[in-house]
Amino acid sequence: MKRPKQQATPIKTQMGTWARSDGEKAATFADHLQKGFEPPPSDDHSVDNEIDEYLSSPNQLCLPLKHVTLYELSRKIRKLKEGKCPGYDLVDAILLKQLPKKGLLLILAIFNACPRLSFYPSQWKIAQVVMIRKPGKPAHDVTSYRPISLLPVVGKLLEKLVLNRMREHLTEIIPTHQFGFREGHGTIEQVHRLVDVIGRALENKLYCCAAFLDISQAFDKVWHSGLLYKIKKTLPHSFVALSKSYLENRCYEVKINSDTSDIHVIRSGVLQGSVLGPVLYLIYTADLPAHASTTTATCADDTAILSTHENQDSASDSLQQHLNLIAKWLRQWRMKANTDKSVQVTFTLRRKTCPPVKLCNVEIPQADDAKYLGMHLDRRLTWRKHIWTKRKQLDCKLRGMYWLIGRKSQLSDASKMTIYKTILKPVWTYGIQLWGTASHSNIEILERFQSKTMRAMFNIPPHISNKYINLDLNLRTVKEEIENYSKNYQTRLDQHINQLVTELQGEGSLRYSRLIRNSIPDLAIRFAEK
Repeated sequence: MKRPKQQATPIKTQMGTWARSDGEKAATFADHLQKGFEPPPSDDHSVDNEIDEYLSSPNQLCLPLKHVTLYELSRKIRKLKEGKCPGYDLVDAILLKQLPKKGLLLILAIFNACPRLSFYPSQWKIAQVVMIRKPGKPAHDVTSYRPISLLPVVGKLLEKLVLNRMREHLTEIIPTHQFGFREGHGTIEQVHRLVDVIGRALENKLYCCAAFLDISQAFDKVWHSGLLYKIKKTLPHSFVALSKSYLENRCYEVKINSDTSDIHVIRSGVLQGSVLGPVLYLIYTADLPAHASTTTATCADDTAILSTHENQDSASDSLQQHLNLIAKWLRQWRMKANTDKSVQVTFTLRRKTCPPVKLCNVEIPQADDAKYLGMHLDRRLTWRKHIWTKRKQLDCKLRGMYWLIGRKSQLSDASKMTIYKTILKPVWTYGIQLWGTASHSNIEILERFQSKTMRAMFNIPPHISNKYINLDLNLRTVKEEIENYSKNYQTRLDQHINQLVTELQGEGSLRYSRLIRNSIPDLAIRFAEK
């Protein structure tokens, strides 16, 4: 009876009417998504003609793609995760794992024929889209929902095999500052690069002018002709014809419960639910211009540009020069930046602020903090904004789950602790390797939350000390978690494959001497000494 109720809210259509049935909702969502999959208009026809001429030119002779073996196919099928939602054909991982050898040989023959004939089957290019409402957004608005594409499992299996043959060429194409969709590259390491630059600016009394850019519908607006042009420029030409067949004539349908919409054609973009889609986006944005006097950090479509100088005007000038190059690149490759969601922040201990900068002749709004890859960076890098934001998120989650793990819940203690460690604890432990450098007063904000939550979950009386509660529950404090996570993080940095990350360790790591602050490499022993 205490469980939250989910209501079926009608959706407002483009004509101002209301879609109440599942079929009407599916059609409304399909029409809304159709606008996002249309290619942007061209601003320079000379570039279009050059790309068309290059794509129509003959391909160079090169070795064909390596054939798929039965052992390789069987190994990939065994690694498929069960429980994943299948596509419209309802073929899931469980069915593929139970196929006899004769069925695997038939699939193997199709997989080897696809690169030989440069043909990607049309039946594997139909995506079934499920709409998921964004947290805190109005339920009646079509823009409040995020599309999730469900593709046939067999088609995604072929994409994995093609990606294995493409991966050896990607190391020379994808820049080192790109951390998105790359093995061994995490968001924490990317934010650590920014924190290192900002910390050095604060230590040396400099201005760090940063711009955090937002690209509008980055994955949905990828220009197919431009993408094929870059594939032909960077990859062996044996991938060109297969990539063209993979991108052309892709379709989607929206499914609401048991009703589906009509099939619509996708004319631009790469599907986020696919295997090759993210990699193709990295190839498309690999030539994003850089600047010698700025620091570039990209993770998929999240881009941050930092410029450091002792003078605030010089810092803004260097950042503006880099933004001018990015604006030219966006116009050439038909991408648009959302300046309303972009933000400019001046990281400094001084009172002055860097002059505003523009992107595509539109001024970027200024703020005292910015959110990048789930972490809030404030003007003086105190992490107070980030910690308080996480505390509010935890309070909201706890209120929504109190009927399940509260004092009067009949759930067992072990189940309550499992829910806390799998749902609540990951919220505040994300980025703990970085925000662990915050002051003790800020860290105590999360310490108090954990203590109050434990007392409410297990109905512990107030006269029992928090020390004995943690011992009985075998629970680490926040400061102990900082020490534990930091030790593992330092080990990962030593073994990282990216040179930009390894530079954050050793003698080149940031050590504060003027400011009374804690550095990230010292977190592993900071609380152990205390």
